Amino acid sequence: MKFVLASHNRGKLKEMQEILGELGVEVVLQSDVGLDLEPEENGTTFAENAAIKASAVMEASGLPAIADDSGLCVDALNGGPGIYSARYGGVDGDVARYQLLLNNLRGATNRAAHFHTAIVCIFPNGDVLRAEGDCHGTIAFAPRGEGGFGYDPVFYVPELRKTFAQLTAEEKNAISHRGNALRAFAVELKEYLEKN
Repeated sequence: MKFVLASHNRGKLKEMQEILGELGVEVVLQSDVGLDLEPEENGTTFAENAAIKASAVMEASGLPAIADDSGLCVDALNGGPGIYSARYGGVDGDVARYQLLLNNLRGATNRAAHFHTAIVCIFPNGDVLRAEGDCHGTIAFAPRGEGGFGYDPVFYVPELRKTFAQLTAEEKNAISHRGNALRAFAVELKEYLEKN
């Protein structure tokens, strides 16, 4: 079975291929089937935004489509930036966004935060599978590490005493919100494939 990933991100594709390939599922980017869609993500939750992307790609391709939506939720910011993580503060670039986050948390005593991912897969017959995953941590006082992307340099995992940007790809995948959501999705998908 072939799934189309509603994304242009090869890193996400690799992660999905590793986990879903074990179920005999081939995952390809939307560009691999001739699509270049950027539907407006106007949902109010991560799951709604993932469904918007998956639905658009499924309708255009006629194939099962899978999408995820992820973001950083900070307790002291009432769960923000949340679904607006990639557009936080209207600033451009990862460094500018996490610097804005650090500035907005200046003086905050509660630095608890979590990353959240929602995954939605929509099939041409109308069936929908969903899964979600989290990774809890805190916001560091300054960026550390050279790896990762987005808010990784300031997302600190106390148990490992490292930021996401200091973890190897294997360490990050083992605990990350996307890895947790993908593993939960794989369970849902395995059950679905066995029934159908």
